[in-house]
Amino acid sequence: MATKFVYVFANGSADGNGKMKDLLGGKGAGLAEMTGAGLPVPPGFTITTEACNAYYSGGGQFPAGMWNQVLDALKKVEKATGKEFGGSTNPLLVSVRSGAKFSMPGMMDTVLNLGLNEETLQGLATLTGNERFALDAYRRFIQMFAKIVLGVDGELFEEALEKAKRSVRAKLDTDLKAEHLANIVRDYKKIVKSETGKEFPNDPYQQLEEAIKAVFRSWNGDRAQAYRRREKIPDDLGTGVNIVTMVFGNMGEDSGTGVAFTRNPATGENKLFGDYLFNAQGEDVVAGIRTPKHIDELKGDMPAVYNQFLEVAKKLERHYKDMQDLEFTVERGKLWMLQTRNGKRTGPAAVRIAVEMVKEGIIDEKTALMRIPAGDLDQLLHKMIDPKAKLAVLTTGINASPGAAYGKVVFTPQDAEALKEKGEKAVLVRRETSPEDVRGMDAAQAILTSTGGPTSHAAVVARGWGKPCVVGAGEVVINYAKGEFAVGGKRVKKGDWITVDGTTGRVILGQAPLIDPDLGADFKKLMEWADKARGEFKVRTNADTPQDAAVARKFGAQGIGLCRTEHMFFAGDRVDSVRQMILGSQDYKKLEKELNAVDAEVKKGVTPTKKKELLEALKKLKKAIDEPKRLYLGGLKALLQLQRRDFEGIFKAMDGLPVTIRTLDPPLHEFLPHTEAETAKLARKLKVNAKSLWDKVQALHEANPMLGHRGCRLGVVFPEITEMQARAIFEAAANVQKRGVKVAPEVMIPLVGDVNELKLQAEVVRRVAAEVMERTKQKFDYLVGTMIELPRAALTADRIAGVAEFFSFGTNDLTQTTFGISRDDSGKFLPAYVEGRILKDDPFQVLDQEGVGQLVEMGVKKGRSTRPTLKVGICGEHGGEPSSVQFCYKIGMNYVSCSPYRVPIARLAAAQAALGSDQTISHTA
Repeated sequence: MATKFVYVFANGSADGNGKMKDLLGGKGAGLAEMTGAGLPVPPGFTITTEACNAYYSGGGQFPAGMWNQVLDALKKVEKATGKEFGGSTNPLLVSVRSGAKFSMPGMMDTVLNLGLNEETLQGLATLTGNERFALDAYRRFIQMFAKIVLGVDGELFEEALEKAKRSVRAKLDTDLKAEHLANIVRDYKKIVKSETGKEFPNDPYQQLEEAIKAVFRSWNGDRAQAYRRREKIPDDLGTGVNIVTMVFGNMGEDSGTGVAFTRNPATGENKLFGDYLFNAQGEDVVAGIRTPKHIDELKGDMPAVYNQFLEVAKKLERHYKDMQDLEFTVERGKLWMLQTRNGKRTGPAAVRIAVEMVKEGIIDEKTALMRIPAGDLDQLLHKMIDPKAKLAVLTTGINASPGAAYGKVVFTPQDAEALKEKGEKAVLVRRETSPEDVRGMDAAQAILTSTGGPTSHAAVVARGWGKPCVVGAGEVVINYAKGEFAVGGKRVKKGDWITVDGTTGRVILGQAPLIDPDLGADFKKLMEWADKARGEFKVRTNADTPQDAAVARKFGAQGIGLCRTEHMFFAGDRVDSVRQMILGSQDYKKLEKELNAVDAEVKKGVTPTKKKELLEALKKLKKAIDEPKRLYLGGLKALLQLQRRDFEGIFKAMDGLPVTIRTLDPPLHEFLPHTEAETAKLARKLKVNAKSLWDKVQALHEANPMLGHRGCRLGVVFPEITEMQARAIFEAAANVQKRGVKVAPEVMIPLVGDVNELKLQAEVVRRVAAEVMERTKQKFDYLVGTMIELPRAALTADRIAGVAEFFSFGTNDLTQTTFGISRDDSGKFLPAYVEGRILKDDPFQVLDQEGVGQLVEMGVKKGRSTRPTLKVGICGEHGGEPSSVQFCYKIGMNYVSCSPYRVPIARLAAAQAALGSDQTISHTA
């Protein structure tokens, strides 16, 4: 049996339905479902995503039988409409539109008014009694077909159109008369002939064949691929192609077109949201070329159409149980529905819509939790402008996507990308954005357009990506040639700083002060549901200061999974104490070893002469060791006091919750001065010889420091450092416990590759804990564990678990050592690997479950084979990445730990893992 590539929908009957998104794409499935539900949908048919994939696998040829199925479907549409494709008296015109499984707004191609030529043009004009309308449809078709199918530069047509408008002093396209449009059509055809060397195609069937191929090709266009990478949409899905009978919104003032959402996609408010234009086609709305009217105004302009549309919108939302994104056209007072799909929305809107739909009885709590992409919660944490700040407001436009951000003004997507590469912030300012701008939109902090409405391309993409966006700022007059825009008498040039407030629509000169947002009751309710769903699986935070700990606790963190002690060392002047300790350590340990060896020789009983020599040597060594001893032990003493105070603050902030503190991890050279001038300044402060100090700094540098003298290796060679840190931890715990704070310290030894390293370090920690508890008379429970961040540690986890009471997987280093990639240098080539699909994701951002994940899972199983109650977590940045969190849940970890602002994301991702799991997994230790 031949493969079915074409599915027809017409007059209340459809071959497909809304559940067939994989095959028909989202748009095709929606059209079929609406048709079957009896809604006013123009007849048409959908070519499947399978046909698209077969087109690519067949070297750019339609799969066998597809074209014949298209012709058969076209006949059914002709019968349903009473029109003839290519006919001269009652011509059938169609739109050819893409439609993948996942919405990709504006990223693929569309052709409208297909089927027009000189003969059908006359038929359309006679049939409608409106020559101007027919010519307007034809000039639009030539421009769109030439740009998308033939590859002609679209700016050539825009320039010709603007020239024609100037010549007759027409302000808007709608001011052009029929004779003007006839001239424009001739000019457009000349452009096509000049650019392609061929006449514009006259055969409607050739037009249709080429347009279908163009839509297939657009699946792998640059902007579509860039969008899929950004949204993590697979490349092998393909796009459907929807061929739909044209209905015309540009037939006069009783016609129009619009885009609407059943709820506000920026805020989530339960109110119809969108825009429309009279005497226009759909591309006019989404392209943002004209600033449209708000959908509320349709109630006054066309009350019957508005009421019908409102009823359809409510019906579709109830049917799909989700906020819908709708496209519609009004042709001579009759409403036609052209699209329904689940609407893209901001993170804040997603939360509000989900919670309110539960309250309204439309969905249950599980559906609400599973519906919200966990990563979208990041948008709720977007900064907002401090309401107390004095602002220089330039203008106010339409608030299209919430949040606030500032950056340097740029006018091209290329400039936005260039600034991002240099680590600088950009705000992309355009008259309107197009799909070609998506890379620059992604690179920019915020987007500002002078035209367009809340459903324009800029608004839709910005909301999907959580970018602050203001559109329709009509007072902004852009001069691309001069690289500036003007608002009234104020000029803002490329490189000047502006702030975009997508919540209020304000555009502000300079860098406005930003503050954290109020998360609100809906967020709290969603998090309650998430916490209930994830059960015993915990979410901790990575926090190095009491301030970080307090923020994380506000976001629901259930403890600290990683406190990096070295981060405390860089605050204020304390780094000098660290440097003092480091620079004294080398000579101190060397001289101490020599001194102990000489002392041992003296005690052996040697000849008087030899003894005299040894005593003289001993005297010199004791004198030589004085300065390094002063530096080393003095530095340790100073750091003990500083660290103890830090830990007291963290224990108080996390009162009653576990706090995992990692002992010193980085290579020592990271703390040292980098220049001779800095070293000389330090030498004066430490009262030592500058040249000698610079020699020591140079000697401490390593060829490959990330694999060098760091982590537990420091503690093995310099046990006094581990002892100092353990003493600071336990003395802080004893001190705050006396004041009624509940403590649960967990000491984590980093970079263990062999169980014997851990044994040595654990002995130091446990000895100090016993000494402190004995001296302070304070008893407290504590754990000693390790980070599993080397492949060998994962492979020998059963042995390591004989000493460790908990494991925390440091997946940043584990990824680095598994791939053999320096994470500090990976930015030079990993983007190319992701771009070229060599790797699906950057493994430092998304856990590599196939490779690194195997080591993690092995480590968990081996560790628990020795110690069944072993507590296991993850503390790399992967702990806040949704798919990585779900992996950790699946393999039975007890917790994940992430940065404070990703705690809500991890809480929701863990809940989704629990709700999506078909098996019971224990997460208690």
